Amino acid sequence: MLKITNLSKSYGNTKSYVVKDVSFELRPGEIFGFLGNNGAGKSTTIKSVVGILPFQKGTIQVNGQDIKKNAMSAKQEMGYVPDNHAVFERLTGREYVNHIANIYGVSMQDREQRAKKFLELFKLEYAYDRQIKSYSHGMKQKICVIATLLHRPKLWILDEPMTGLDPQSCYELKECMKTHAKLGNTVFFSSHVLDVVENLCDRVGILKSGELKGIYDIEKDIKSQDRNLEQLFMDIMES
Repeated sequence: MLKITNLSKSYGNTKSYVVKDVSFELRPGEIFGFLGNNGAGKSTTIKSVVGILPFQKGTIQVNGQDIKKNAMSAKQEMGYVPDNHAVFERLTGREYVNHIANIYGVSMQDREQRAKKFLELFKLEYAYDRQIKSYSHGMKQKICVIATLLHRPKLWILDEPMTGLDPQSCYELKECMKTHAKLGNTVFFSSHVLDVVENLCDRVGILKSGELKGIYDIEKDIKSQDRNLEQLFMDIMES
């Protein structure tokens, strides 16, 4: 679903890479957690995948579409929830969702049916026709999630999606991620909340100083070894 091969990215004229020779592949139907300390390169990697940042070396394919050679086709295959929840705040929730649906060519009937389901899930019906600038942080997060799922992306990417959400909203988002993966899609998200990652993900990748230190299966490599993700993460960070 997502194949990253030898990805390297630097900023400006510096010769120092913030992401160095990163390679991994995600499978359909899995939830994959992307871990690392602040500045490790998680957001840089994600922004390279979704086409926001150019990169110097390597290739990125989304469902077989190269992000450089076939950018529009690759972007049609994914939905992206950024860490800053950037939305058009003068629009209402409905106007924003319709705007994103228009970009992806979602029919009016489909968008209304799908939006209704997610609005009920996130209990956001009452605010759908209010301007987004009046939304709380959590509400903005929810409207971003709804908009990214309307076209049913094969790859759903979320950058720090739990930040600022209350416990109920976190639960609803996790259930949404599980459902999306069960439909044969792939969920790829970064997080600092290790307990959530361990309980939600099938596999995790750990970055340190721009380098991928390993891909770990939660059941085989962690739980069956009588370890937890926090122990593994700290071992890697301190090595």
